[in-house]
Amino acid sequence: MVDTAKQSTTRNRFGTFGGVFTPAILTILGVIMFMRANFVVGQAGILGAISILVIAKSITLTTSLSIAAISTNMRVRGGGFYFLISRVLGAEFGGAIGIALFFALALSVPFYILGFAEALVRSYPLLVPYFQLITLGTALVLFALVFSGAGWAIKIQFVIMAFLFLAIIAFLGGALQHFSFATLQQNLNPAYTSVDLQDRMAPLFSYWVVFAIYFPAVTGIAAGVNMSGDLKDPGHSIPRGTLAAVCVGFLVYIAQIVLCGGAYERNALITTPYELLHDNALWGWSILVTFGVIAATLSSAVGSYLGAPRILQAVSRDRILQLLHFFAQGSKKGDEPRRALILTFIITIGVLLWAGNESGGSALNSVAAIITMFFLYSYGMINLAAFIEDFGDNPSFRPQFRYFHWSTALLGSIGCAVATVLINWKAAFIAVVIILSLLWYLKTRRLIATFGDARRGFIYRQTRNNLLRLRRMPEDSKNWRPNILVFSGNPMAREEIITYAVWMESRRGIVYLANVLVGNVVELAPRRPAALKQLTQFCNEKNYGAFPVVVAAERLEQGISMLLQATAIGPIRPNMAVFGWSGKMERRQVYLNALRTASALGMSLALVETKEIPEPEGKKRIDIWWRGHKNGALMLLLAFLISENWEWSNTKIRILRVVENEAGREPAEKALQELLDLARVEGDVEVVLAEESFSRILHKHSVDATCVILGFELPEQAGEAAWHDCYRSFVDGMPTMILVNSLGGEDLFV
Repeated sequence: MVDTAKQSTTRNRFGTFGGVFTPAILTILGVIMFMRANFVVGQAGILGAISILVIAKSITLTTSLSIAAISTNMRVRGGGFYFLISRVLGAEFGGAIGIALFFALALSVPFYILGFAEALVRSYPLLVPYFQLITLGTALVLFALVFSGAGWAIKIQFVIMAFLFLAIIAFLGGALQHFSFATLQQNLNPAYTSVDLQDRMAPLFSYWVVFAIYFPAVTGIAAGVNMSGDLKDPGHSIPRGTLAAVCVGFLVYIAQIVLCGGAYERNALITTPYELLHDNALWGWSILVTFGVIAATLSSAVGSYLGAPRILQAVSRDRILQLLHFFAQGSKKGDEPRRALILTFIITIGVLLWAGNESGGSALNSVAAIITMFFLYSYGMINLAAFIEDFGDNPSFRPQFRYFHWSTALLGSIGCAVATVLINWKAAFIAVVIILSLLWYLKTRRLIATFGDARRGFIYRQTRNNLLRLRRMPEDSKNWRPNILVFSGNPMAREEIITYAVWMESRRGIVYLANVLVGNVVELAPRRPAALKQLTQFCNEKNYGAFPVVVAAERLEQGISMLLQATAIGPIRPNMAVFGWSGKMERRQVYLNALRTASALGMSLALVETKEIPEPEGKKRIDIWWRGHKNGALMLLLAFLISENWEWSNTKIRILRVVENEAGREPAEKALQELLDLARVEGDVEVVLAEESFSRILHKHSVDATCVILGFELPEQAGEAAWHDCYRSFVDGMPTMILVNSLGGEDLFV
């Protein structure tokens, strides 16, 4: 494992301006500002463009507020967006987003380099034959720059930012020179043109199509956040640098919309958006605009070159996937993620070679759209994380940044989701599939990394509120559910009983697994957590949806009584106790006392004697011996619930009844069939004549069943031995049998 403590003493220590604001603003003020902003003004009009900017910026602003809240609520380390998401939503969500973000940023590098080369050859057509040579050379130079250290890259970005702002001054100053209120008035409202100017039948541009074109201009805040591991004080720098970049970007874009919209004719804005900025630059400094485009593309490429390796390094250090651990190592000086940087460089060269001597084509454009979706989904996840933290009322959520509310995070998350669909729904769908696939893959693995994420707090709050609401609702037989307390003891020794209890619950109620540690309570107290952990691990390994309960008591009877009285989750108390059938005479008294206690506390009883677990593929039959409504309703309901499990597919339910003579056969069959119809349970009916003892009849007709359900009543104390002998004769030599004693509460016919 990497010695991060040692490396932290030699890492970079950038401030707010160099570490956060500069990378973020250079990515926000990108190619869209030069190549597409005027086009948007021409299509949507000045008012429409301003509304697009406000809507788009509101998404990044709410995301920035969420980033500020999360980053001031924890000690932030390297990994940027990945770190913030993983520490709130957990290792699986964080890992899926982190891996997707790494590839998105790594693939962004060649796209920005291609954009730089396009701008260069458009300005200097003689360079067209050398397009691929320019892209590969640029990739190598930028790699060498970033490999030398983030410090050098940040210093170069200061130079790039200077050229970028000179370009902004040049084209805004040129627009101001040509500004007129008459032109402003003409360009206020939208005037959408055909998507294909050569085809009159082609559809027109619309507000949301233009929004999709413009939206990438306001993104880029991740570039600063992803430098979190290289900041002197991330909790201080990330909120201030990110919000400052968002505000400065908004001011530049609003100035461009108003000044260019009031300076140039609509047709020119639509057909020659870049040329207007270039040809009308202040004092004829068109070269500054060219340098500005180059600066915008190169700065974005450098930002991605810096961000991608740092995210991969952070994911690797968290040991999300063992195969990534190689990339956890950082350099001795500055803790630079050079191994991850080399991988990013290899990906960059591969994409540039694939692109060839042209700017890309439809395949690359499709990948670019998916990359945009990854960024938007990461924004949405940040907002979701902040929403869960605040709305879940976690006591640990005490951000120093006070200008935050869960409603802004929720709006930001919804806005990100809507934006993905509006921009490119196909790319949005593909990106979702990729992220969900990564999430599924990580969830199926036993992750080494675990974080105290906020999902537990969010679920805790919802559970608490729902339990309080449930407490205020009156109970009704229509809403009866099987809440089962199973006295499992050692789970490995009585697994079949637990399995049948889970089948009887059938995901409709709650199963409690109970165990009693007998002995001195003070001496057993240290062993109780281990016993509880054993039951919990057993449930996890067997995929049982059950809640373990363990008590320590001086005597077994005392422990059983404690469990029967106190086991509950708020208003959800057990309404059925499940015991294994006890055929031992010496334990009969303790056993029957436990049954009487459970019955006195209002619980129905189920005594289970298991012989074998049925094979899921084979045909199965459940026999119910009907001897009246008191126990019969619960018996039939339990048979139905058992048959609802996938392991009990191809199960036939048969209800049997014994009558004294032939005259009673037809009325009994009719009554049982009506019973099944009213209960809405599919099953067969069979009536048996009482020609011999019930024990013989039971063995004769149900010995080949998979499971037999039979009712019983608790005996008087004087008749305990006879009762035990009687039911032992029923159980011995039979398949799995469930003896049921119902105290009501369930209603079969609602």
